[in-house]
Amino acid sequence: MSWQRAMPPETQDAGSCAAIDTVIVPRMRDLGGFEVGRVLPSAQRQMVGPFIFFDQIGPATFPPGRGIDVRPHPHIGLATVTYLFDGTIVHRDSLGSLQPITPGDVNWMTAGRGIVHSERSDPDIRKREEKLAGIQIWVALPKRHEETAPGFAHHNVRALPLVEGEGKSVRVVAGTIFGQTSPVKILSDLYYADVTLDTGASVSVESEHEERAAYLVDGRIEADGTTFDPGRLLVFRAGSEVSLKAPEAARLLLFGGEPMDGPRHIWWNFVSSSKERIEQAKDDWRNNRFGTVPGDSEFIPLPEKP
Repeated sequence: MSWQRAMPPETQDAGSCAAIDTVIVPRMRDLGGFEVGRVLPSAQRQMVGPFIFFDQIGPATFPPGRGIDVRPHPHIGLATVTYLFDGTIVHRDSLGSLQPITPGDVNWMTAGRGIVHSERSDPDIRKREEKLAGIQIWVALPKRHEETAPGFAHHNVRALPLVEGEGKSVRVVAGTIFGQTSPVKILSDLYYADVTLDTGASVSVESEHEERAAYLVDGRIEADGTTFDPGRLLVFRAGSEVSLKAPEAARLLLFGGEPMDGPRHIWWNFVSSSKERIEQAKDDWRNNRFGTVPGDSEFIPLPEKP
């Protein structure tokens, strides 16, 4: 299945679908040579369960000699989740991790009390044309884990459970869904799955969790007579029964979880239940107290505005 750039209008309503509470369309952002679609946080909604940040990466095609160069930058109070459809990204962090990530793999980095990382194109792959597409998500940590020790884990695509049948394929990225549990260690009650549907196939979204959503990556999806194009985040009403049917081959991401244990503040790369903690993180980065990434001497300065 091809991964194509969706060119959605600025807004779309839920039509006649009573199960859908909100439809969110990404806002395009230029991150220095490539585009991302910022889905969360949005004006309509900050979080779905603990999922507080959601970027659609590309799709982009880099000519030989070009690639992505996200210089070292800090995080607190969250876990970053990188999941690719096309291309390769090399992750480095202040723990000493050095890990290429390829399509279907999961990079799960827990920032906790503080970590620094960079994401760049592989130097060898950079010598030729490369396509890049995927999703980067931030998961806000529960208050009891906000100051946990930072950590990094990589899981190969072959380690993730796969549920197949009736024209659908479900890769369980994190948490538990359709009776299968991912080996990725999580710190809150959540699920995240990559779903492909053949033409005419459907998938039911379980109502176990209070907050749930689906992001349409490729192809169209129909719900209660309303059809949605790619590049839409469908946020479902709590407790609603949801069935998504594919009038053509489609790919979507299902994710959700329980509501957070209180509001979260987000500023630049920092997430916390405390504004004071974010101010401390700003000061720590400004004064080089976060640590460095071995093998990567550059860094992104603290912005005046996020």
